[in-house]
Amino acid sequence: MVLLDILAITGPIYLVVLSGYLATRMGLFARTDMQVFGKFVLNLALPALIFNALAQRRIGEILHPAYLLSYLIGSLLMLALAYTAGRRLGGLNRTRATFLAMGVSCSNSSFIGFPILMLTVAPVAGVALGLNVIVENLVMLPILLALAESARDGGGGTWRQAAWQSVRRLSRNPLVLAVMAGLVVSLAEVKLPQPVVRTVNLFAQASGSVSLFAIGGTLFGLSLTSGWQRVIPLVAAKLIGHPLAVLLVASLLPLLGVVPMAPDLRAAALLMAAMPMLSIYPILAQAYGEADRSAAALLICMVTSFFTLSAWMWIVHPA
Repeated sequence: MVLLDILAITGPIYLVVLSGYLATRMGLFARTDMQVFGKFVLNLALPALIFNALAQRRIGEILHPAYLLSYLIGSLLMLALAYTAGRRLGGLNRTRATFLAMGVSCSNSSFIGFPILMLTVAPVAGVALGLNVIVENLVMLPILLALAESARDGGGGTWRQAAWQSVRRLSRNPLVLAVMAGLVVSLAEVKLPQPVVRTVNLFAQASGSVSLFAIGGTLFGLSLTSGWQRVIPLVAAKLIGHPLAVLLVASLLPLLGVVPMAPDLRAAALLMAAMPMLSIYPILAQAYGEADRSAAALLICMVTSFFTLSAWMWIVHPA
């Protein structure tokens, strides 16, 4: 894959993000309007896309143990390394170490990852997104939010309460519900009526451009003045360390008897790990007094990822 091919893929992604930023900067939209766009994507467009991707495939095409294990173990490894390094080497308190770990181990699979996969490995993009939703929403975020609550209030019963609250939130999460519904339809091998399929498709088709536009608008107003130098290790660990961890686990799993991933799925797993952190990262951190540092990390990560993603795409598709 030559440089012009890579730019043809990454260029439109970041141009749409830039359009959202400029539209907000010029006053065509308020920054708060981006929350409305984000809600539309999270509650309707992306659930429709995930449901569509899963419901139209047989269960054997959806559940890929090697992908799930590679992404899950690689992400948990980065979480543990970042938290331990933050506490022991960086001297961070538990709350700050928790959000360091969140920034390093949780990708923006929905808003940025999926559009890029659609332009690189389109046949498996929807399946990869559904698998990432399972890992990030059912495992990673509950663990991290429980750690944050435990750090804020000193542990004890608070950790268990936070875990229970996470489970309750997940039971109402549209993305998780879409995964479950798609798996049920796939297992039952139900053929949906064409009007239903087309309606779901209309919502699904809006997910890529609207989500990227919302990301750009959200970046407007973020500040780099709050110790941006201190977030460089976080950015490097997210954009380079996380995909390397997933790649390492994917390489070791066949030695344990796990059937290896197809090349497209392997590329999808690596690229998903190479995405910037969650777009709601500063929002989650705000409740714990970590908003400024998290916002700076997100902004620098978005800018830097243009170059690192181009490099990763060249690595997975060198020809």
